[in-house]
Amino acid sequence: MPTTVQIPLASALVEGGAAEGSPGSGASMDRKISRRRWPPRRIAGAAGAGLFAVFAAWGLLKDSGVRKLNVDRDRLTISEVVHGPFQEYTPVRGTVLPIRTVYLDALESGQVQRLFVEEGANVTEGDPLLRLANPELELHVLRQESELQRKIEELRSGHLTMEQNLLSSRQRLMEIEYQAQIDRRNFERYSSLSREDLAAIMPLQDYEKLRDNYEFNARKLALTRETHRQDSLLAVDRVVQARAAVERMERNLEIIRRRLDDLTVRAPVSGQLTALAAEIGESKGSGTRLGKIDIVDGFKVRAAIDEHYIARVDRGQRGQFDHDGTPLGLVIRKVYPEVEEGRFEVDLVFEGDAPEGIRRGQTLQIRLELGDLEEAMQVARGGFYQATGGHWAYVLQPAGDRAVKRDIRLGRQNPKVYEVLEGLQPGERVITSGYESFGEDMDVLVLK
Repeated sequence: MPTTVQIPLASALVEGGAAEGSPGSGASMDRKISRRRWPPRRIAGAAGAGLFAVFAAWGLLKDSGVRKLNVDRDRLTISEVVHGPFQEYTPVRGTVLPIRTVYLDALESGQVQRLFVEEGANVTEGDPLLRLANPELELHVLRQESELQRKIEELRSGHLTMEQNLLSSRQRLMEIEYQAQIDRRNFERYSSLSREDLAAIMPLQDYEKLRDNYEFNARKLALTRETHRQDSLLAVDRVVQARAAVERMERNLEIIRRRLDDLTVRAPVSGQLTALAAEIGESKGSGTRLGKIDIVDGFKVRAAIDEHYIARVDRGQRGQFDHDGTPLGLVIRKVYPEVEEGRFEVDLVFEGDAPEGIRRGQTLQIRLELGDLEEAMQVARGGFYQATGGHWAYVLQPAGDRAVKRDIRLGRQNPKVYEVLEGLQPGERVITSGYESFGEDMDVLVLK
């Protein structure tokens, strides 16, 4: 029975270089021992390295085509998206003016002869302010006055003549009536007699003459009465026309005299004379603006607004301004539709009494409301809007080390915030400072 020789493993490793069947070793006694090339520790290391390579390759593939830019966080303005009360308004600048202003214009041309008051004085309705001299007008008024007086006297004289003519006509009528009455009585007395009695009293020829006189005077009386009636109607009509003409001429004379009174410019209302553009000896034409009087029992505010809002501004809209730290209200009373240099004007009045200390010419910063107060999602205004038009923005990732370009949609706005319609959620943070230095192709901003 052959003998088995056991060779230690260490010796086998040391002698592992000997080939099978080499000298000094028997084929029947030697056995090939295999070496373990991948121990567990080495396998674990290789697996870790492979996993790292996989993640690195995935990261490279993920960022392939993404344009990134490193930016300094300290140079950015970052704002949080919030949900809360939103009020759309626009800031406007208003000037305090008197509630009503009355302008003074020269009704007649002339040279300033005298000033009765000075600019800034308080005046009462009817007070003389200044006097103009116009010798030519004065002479013209005197000539017109004389001419009118002459015509008035002519009309009055004609009226007197007509009345005298009517009296004469009435007197003739009375005489004819008297004669006709006598002829009628004589004729009736003899006409009642018989032919024999009449022949015994007077000849037939005298009777016929008496009858003819009676009939003639009867016709003459009827004609005279008709003529007198027509003359009376005509005289009455002429008298009415003459009186109307006299009244018109007297009114014209009053107007002409009033032109002389207009050379003295008087206060049409009570108030403060805030402007008086007149100096002694200065010539003023008819219609020239001489000054203005402010009625100081109240104030209004006149504001200029961009024409972009002209369709959204109407009477009754409110505005606010701060006075000594207290917000006060205004209401639009009048809208002027004329647009000049891209702006239109409105007049606003105070809600209640004007605050103490308000003065004419004072400037107020007004927040003019364009909509009702309501809840909305919003983000602070910033320079990003100029670059994006409100269509996209850089939104920070939760970790805060990156900002990714995202499509958004903004709606209404006021001087502080934009209304967010789509693309953002409350709590997210947005870079709201200007994007001009980033370029338009960056997808990701890496914040350092």
